[in-house]
Amino acid sequence: MIPVLVILGIVVVLALWATSKYNLLVKLRNNRENAFADIDVQLKQRHDLIPQLVATVKGYAAHERETLDSVINARNGAINAKSIDEKIVAESALTSALAGLKVTVEAYPDLKANTNFLQLQEEISDIENKLAAVRRFFNSATKELNTAVEMFPSNIIAGMFGFKKELFFDLGTTERKNLEQAPEISF
Repeated sequence: MIPVLVILGIVVVLALWATSKYNLLVKLRNNRENAFADIDVQLKQRHDLIPQLVATVKGYAAHERETLDSVINARNGAINAKSIDEKIVAESALTSALAGLKVTVEAYPDLKANTNFLQLQEEISDIENKLAAVRRFFNSATKELNTAVEMFPSNIIAGMFGFKKELFFDLGTTERKNLEQAPEISF
């Protein structure tokens, strides 16, 4: 009778342990998804401002069609991305395209002085700052989930229930390369 109770006690303890680990993984996954919802709000605002920015630049830089088209194509790709992973990749491409647009704008002093352009540029800059903040929160939530998915013994439960290591929302390879280069300063 006592060995049966000991075995039953061990089974109950293991079931409680597995349940708590599973619930922790669900909580961490939900935190990550919630963090991405915050990013989605900022991305929507960013996507809404880009056509206005492109239209303003078009009036000044008609022959920069390729750069403007790449921004619009990247924006459309970002809007059409469905999963979190697809959105991360598409937004990295959009960030790179916007960086190309910024370089193009530098060649047009009249455009840089245009009030509409300056206002749009300020709004996009504000959104980019907000995006940076919510990306940090998202990446923190992703790190917590990934740590739980990889650490023993919760990795056992993660493997059994299909939890996997998730992608971080980083700058992408192009932006990372730009950051690795020292800025050019000229007087």
